[in-house]
Amino acid sequence: MRRSFQARALTAIAGLTAGVSLAACSSGGGGGDQLKGSLSGAGASFPAAIYTRWFQELAPQGIQVNYQSVGSGAGVRQFQAGTVDFGASDAPMKADDIAKVTRGVLQIPMTAGAIAVAYNLPGCDLKLTQQQLADIFLGKIKNYSDVGCDDKAITVVRRSDGSGTTYNFTKHLSAISDAWKDGPGTGKSVAWPTGVGAKGNEGVAAQLNQIDGGLGYVEVAYVKGKLQAAALANASGEQVKPTNESESTALASIDLGPDLIGGNPNPPKGYPIVTFTWILAYKEGNADKTELLKKTFEFMLSEKSQSQAPDLGYVSLPAEVVEKSKAAVAQISE
Repeated sequence: MRRSFQARALTAIAGLTAGVSLAACSSGGGGGDQLKGSLSGAGASFPAAIYTRWFQELAPQGIQVNYQSVGSGAGVRQFQAGTVDFGASDAPMKADDIAKVTRGVLQIPMTAGAIAVAYNLPGCDLKLTQQQLADIFLGKIKNYSDVGCDDKAITVVRRSDGSGTTYNFTKHLSAISDAWKDGPGTGKSVAWPTGVGAKGNEGVAAQLNQIDGGLGYVEVAYVKGKLQAAALANASGEQVKPTNESESTALASIDLGPDLIGGNPNPPKGYPIVTFTWILAYKEGNADKTELLKKTFEFMLSEKSQSQAPDLGYVSLPAEVVEKSKAAVAQISE
């Protein structure tokens, strides 16, 4: 059931790499004092499907949001440069990057999801140990026959742009493999030992759908068309496929901490590659944008909006996380 909803969600974000502008309607339901205006944001492609849905639903309330799915790295740079009203990233900003933003930074968990290892090989029910997963991306395992499927060369597809999805995926690889940790390591961009590059979750998924034997990592909502998601081993050795239940189980092990930026790259239960994703907001100096920003973020954190997450391939934020996120939103000031 979930996959059909994902397909519809992804249809909605076609062409998002170039940016999506969602027109606001001047509805008559809010009266003359209805808050109206426009906002611009840029960043992570990981949450683009659900952000697009939320911004479409927000538009009739008089708020137009132009969100560009350019990747976490580019989103952080635009946020630092002050060329957008908010940023979005799947990797929390580091202290030295935050220090460059004179208006202060709030990192607000907005949704959560899983990173799937997607592959294009019909008839193969791929189940990987942690060693096998690392060895594929290290270029040591080159054929599906080495992991229990038919003889077919593996073509790795990975991100070519700076990406929070890459950060979280390589953080997992570093947690499960010393060879990866001591080699490519963790980052939004790394020196990949193998594979061909594509831009954005959208680009990786498109490439995988075109390559027989293709294998790569994408946010779960992008596993569609010819693609399947592999079962991956968690810290307990259990091989698990990404489902709303298995993702929620893993997310429950994450302690966000006081700054709301925590993670767990190798959880003992559930599907092992899960992450929150963050809106980056200026703490102060928003002038006439403050109330627009607050209304937008409060809408995204509403019970109705969060309840849509599973059908779009994401995980609803736990109630206690929603409350912490709302408290962070309340700190936005002029």
